[in-house]
Amino acid sequence: MTDTVTVGLLGTGIMGAAMARNLARAGLGVRVWNRTRAKAEPLAADGAYVADTPAEAVRGADVVLTVLHDGDAVVEVMRQAVPGLRRGAAWVQSTTAGPEAVGEFAELAHAHGLVFFDAPVLGTREPAEAGKLVVLAAGPVGARRAVTPVFDAVGTRTVWTGEDAAEGSATRLKLVTNSWVLAVTHATGEVLALAESLGVAPQGFFDTVADGPLDMGYLRAKAALVLEDRLTPPSFALATAAKDADLIVRAARRGGVRLDLAEAGAERFRRAAAQGHAGEDMAASYHASFDEPRTS
Repeated sequence: MTDTVTVGLLGTGIMGAAMARNLARAGLGVRVWNRTRAKAEPLAADGAYVADTPAEAVRGADVVLTVLHDGDAVVEVMRQAVPGLRRGAAWVQSTTAGPEAVGEFAELAHAHGLVFFDAPVLGTREPAEAGKLVVLAAGPVGARRAVTPVFDAVGTRTVWTGEDAAEGSATRLKLVTNSWVLAVTHATGEVLALAESLGVAPQGFFDTVADGPLDMGYLRAKAALVLEDRLTPPSFALATAAKDADLIVRAARRGGVRLDLAEAGAERFRRAAAQGHAGEDMAASYHASFDEPRTS
């Protein structure tokens, strides 16, 4: 089956480009589009066809895969793709969006005869490039065979959360998981800033928590990006993390829950972005701890 599946991938940013390469390596036919064509063109060397329009990218595709910035972009681009959509094709929606947007996606899919899968992924640049994402997916059991080659090519594990993609169970799980990821990212930045302000060597902190329940690989990985001035190229851009933080806060408010840390974290991202760090890794949240720009 993997010899015949064609994927029309819309959005070749950090995640989309890496996913496209792994799809091509797995032997799937890959057609890609990106709003800025120059970002998609390098994928031609990996065997992908670079299309000029969304409709051209999805024409004849068995699976349409959207990896865009936000829900509004998904709706806009999918409407542009309509002339090329094949009725009965699977639509794998991997953009992180709010639960309310999933219902709109499902309606759009139904209107054009697409089989809809709510399928955000967990991971950043490195696991995406290695094909080691975790796919969170919801969609009809009877149609899962069509998307299995796609999920297997981009990830190491697929977590099925339900059969009705319109319910947004995969997206809701993604927001819960991202709330933890963002909280740890902010905590890492703050502990480094506090250590600096108190004249404590960061290594002293790492030695203290080493191999205990307070130690974690993610803490060390994000701290290294700050301490070694490796915030670019981003593993996961701060601007994208800020978008996700706002989605989490809004979802919580709709559910009648106060997330004080998440709200403060969203503000930290906004402050760091205003300081000029929007295109850096989200670990640049560290910079929001200071009123004056930091120098390396």
